[in-house]
Amino acid sequence: MAPLRLPSGPTRWVLLAAVLLALVAVALTVPVPTPLELRDRVAALGTWAPLTFLLVHTLATTAPIPRTAFSLSAGLLFGPWLGMALCLVASVVSAAAGFAISRRLGGRAVRRLGPGRVRMLEERLSSRGLLAVISARFVPFIPFAPLNYTFGVTSVRWRHYLAGTAIGLVPGTSAVVLFGDAVTGSLSPSLLAVFAVSGTLGGIGVALCARTPVAPAPNERAPDERAEPDEA
Repeated sequence: MAPLRLPSGPTRWVLLAAVLLALVAVALTVPVPTPLELRDRVAALGTWAPLTFLLVHTLATTAPIPRTAFSLSAGLLFGPWLGMALCLVASVVSAAAGFAISRRLGGRAVRRLGPGRVRMLEERLSSRGLLAVISARFVPFIPFAPLNYTFGVTSVRWRHYLAGTAIGLVPGTSAVVLFGDAVTGSLSPSLLAVFAVSGTLGGIGVALCARTPVAPAPNERAPDERAEPDEA
């Protein structure tokens, strides 16, 4: 069967214009529910709506799919409080899944990549696990799923990773959920402040992790402390 080919020349542009006009006509004639009507329809579905949202959010964000669309949708569909709770639970579970997958498949591969900056980064992350995770989560523009996999190939402990993720996701997630809720007409004036404060705190934490010297491991000795050969 021959592949379908679009017409060339002016015919293609006429066809494109006809499709756009048809889409505009549909948008103008088909009734679109308001944000409040949409929220009422979701509420009428009962507990199935938040449970389905929680499952889809968790599975989708385990892959490199941005969380922003889910956070916005949660604020629009469920309101600020339930929306925040759903997004935080789904994000922590998704982050744990990505961390476990990366650690299972990749192990601690960063240690085997050789000396230099990569090993230094691994040492800083592992020695300041909780601070490093919280700081990275505070920065709004660091991708969620790649960060999960990055931490998975380091020596950051599970308890530091989960606690830091749960704490660090609160400001940014809350801001986006509130923005989704604002579509219904209840815009929070503190929205930009949350973004600014979380980004600033994250930058400070990352700077502290980068500038603070790493303490040597107990079994490591400085070059000037190596044992000198015994003199006769």
